[in-house]
Amino acid sequence: MSEVNSKIKFINKSDNEFVSIESEIYREYLYFGEYGFLQKIRIDKPLMLSVSKSNGHRVFAANGKCYYIPTGWVGIEWEVEEGAPHFVK
Repeated sequence: MSEVNSKIKFINKSDNEFVSIESEIYREYLYFGEYGFLQKIRIDKPLMLSVSKSNGHRVFAANGKCYYIPTGWVGIEWEVEEGAPHFVK
């Protein structure tokens, strides 16, 4: 269990290791969607991140939602809070 800034307590009972990314205001995954257009998946207030060996991302957000972003994205964009580190891992 981890005490993170969420309305729901983060509980991990998997073998995945998570790191805190709570300094991020948002995180956007960029990928090419239908017809080759650039698409975005936006996660507001991401708190915890696990990266698998295949480079899939599991993200837990402050709203209590869990996201799985499979390998295949072409970029990630994020913004951090003032004075927070821009890179944590």
